[in-house]
Amino acid sequence: MPIRQAETTWQGGKDGSGDFTTESGLIEGTLTFPTRFEEEPGTNPEELIGAAHSGCFCMQLTALLEGEGYTATQLHTEADVHLRPADGGGFEIPKIELTLEADIPDIDAETFEEIAQQAKETCPVSMALAGPEITLDATLMS
Repeated sequence: MPIRQAETTWQGGKDGSGDFTTESGLIEGTLTFPTRFEEEPGTNPEELIGAAHSGCFCMQLTALLEGEGYTATQLHTEADVHLRPADGGGFEIPKIELTLEADIPDIDAETFEEIAQQAKETCPVSMALAGPEITLDATLMS
């Protein structure tokens, strides 16, 4: 299996910035304290974690659904990554909320919920982030 890489080079103190890129070069940008802790436009680590988690979850759910004979017409997943001050200083990510809206022909609600929960628990990013609470609110559209 391939190893994926991303890197960041930070320049300066809290008023500085970090430029990041991924191995493919398709995702790159600049990180600053104001884009993370204030409302300044730009990306931040939590947003990148959310993108990775929502994408991984959709892929895992797709694989599990197909293993059971279902093919989704559409899966839409939002990942809300919570950041808060940690006890003793610093910050922590205590919770990630996944919200799924799915259009899956011919699946019943109970089977859908069961497979969606299994995807949340077995998605590699969920497992890598097992420290924070990860919730799932799944809605079957059809």
